[in-house]
Amino acid sequence: MAFSVKAIKGTNDVLPSESHKYQYVEQAAIDTAKSFGFLEMRTPVFEYTELFDCSVGETTDVVQKEMYTFNDKGDRSITLRPEGTAGAVRAFLEHGLFNEPLPQKICYLTSCYRYEKPQAGRLREFHQFGVEAFGAGTAVQDAEIISLASTYLNYLGIDKVALEINSIGCPECRKKYTQALKDYFENKKGELCETCLSRLDRNPMRILDCKSPVCSKVAENAPVVLDFICDDCREHFESLQKYLDTMGIEYKVNPQIVRGLDYYTRTVFEFVSKYEKTEGLVVCGGGRYDGLIEELGGSAIPACGFGMGLERLVLIMEGAEIQFPEAPKYNLSIVTAGENAVLKALEISSDLRSEGYSVSVDTVGRSIKAQMKYSNKIGAEYTVVIGDNELQENKARLKNMSDGTEEEISLEEFSEEFFKIVVKNSMNAVATADFSGMTQEDINNIFKF
Repeated sequence: MAFSVKAIKGTNDVLPSESHKYQYVEQAAIDTAKSFGFLEMRTPVFEYTELFDCSVGETTDVVQKEMYTFNDKGDRSITLRPEGTAGAVRAFLEHGLFNEPLPQKICYLTSCYRYEKPQAGRLREFHQFGVEAFGAGTAVQDAEIISLASTYLNYLGIDKVALEINSIGCPECRKKYTQALKDYFENKKGELCETCLSRLDRNPMRILDCKSPVCSKVAENAPVVLDFICDDCREHFESLQKYLDTMGIEYKVNPQIVRGLDYYTRTVFEFVSKYEKTEGLVVCGGGRYDGLIEELGGSAIPACGFGMGLERLVLIMEGAEIQFPEAPKYNLSIVTAGENAVLKALEISSDLRSEGYSVSVDTVGRSIKAQMKYSNKIGAEYTVVIGDNELQENKARLKNMSDGTEEEISLEEFSEEFFKIVVKNSMNAVATADFSGMTQEDINNIFKF
């Protein structure tokens, strides 16, 4: 029987020509998080289904429509993680991290799975950069989380984004708001979609998050949550705004933000793209979830965090023509002629690779001419040809592929002399460089040796 050799709908291959983009945004994410004191956590790709039912919420689209759930061979209900927070909280509890100094600050790069209609910036398998802070209930922690996201986006050059914030209150003050929503939508039941009708009694706040344009129109005049929050939640929200003002982070209060997961309390926020090609795309979403750890069996430990889709980040950067660092190039391509030359090339390449250099050696048996063409195609920074004459004289000509200059280099002391030549050429580049108009990446490349 024939089988398909195509990727499953909603998944995406990252080819070698594109992988450096994801490596860049991933490394920048970990480095930025580290600068704020967040260390990496890694959790399994699947969990018991009950974890997501309890944390994400049974009335959310994620649980009702989008989760990849199956029974394993032990007849246990298992779900591929649809988001990162629930697994992080489970690990926090299971491994007793609450006994460590609080707050515990963790970050992660993780794959997530949701069965939804694939479109630009939305896949069924996607990847998230997320951070979580366990054990701090102050608005200062909210502000730090938002600052981390803002710092990361600015580092990547994504500056045309709008931060929108809201408070959805605590469970106590939200009871009044829930009742007000029920009263409002009860009179408009005939206009709601079937899904929102089922939400009306169980969780009417989910109606505000409905993607249907009809329901969105109905919700435009619904009661505003900020009119119902208690004094403590209002003070928390006002403090957050004060801290953001102090850090110079611009924001807009948007009372319509509720986020799509049930565990949120008080602060919720989104960074929304303002670039022409990705207008309105949510780049990052997060907030506070003070009741989730207790809901999953722990103590009443406050927490907050965010999730950011990496595919969306790359999509926005490509659409806005934000420059990525160049794909890594070979530092050296060794062109060989004859078996003895191959042996010498393998010896030299082993020495250089142990020093951190990237070296290409012909493994196909091409002619010298074909090897030189290949060196050009792969963008090697330097090329050296080794044949019988070079082996006999124990020296060769090292060619700088950027300017065509050549220098004699010893085959016996190749590693040491190669390093000196690279350093010398780098210093010459620094001495003659005009730094005006250069990007930081251009400057970094000049100093790299």
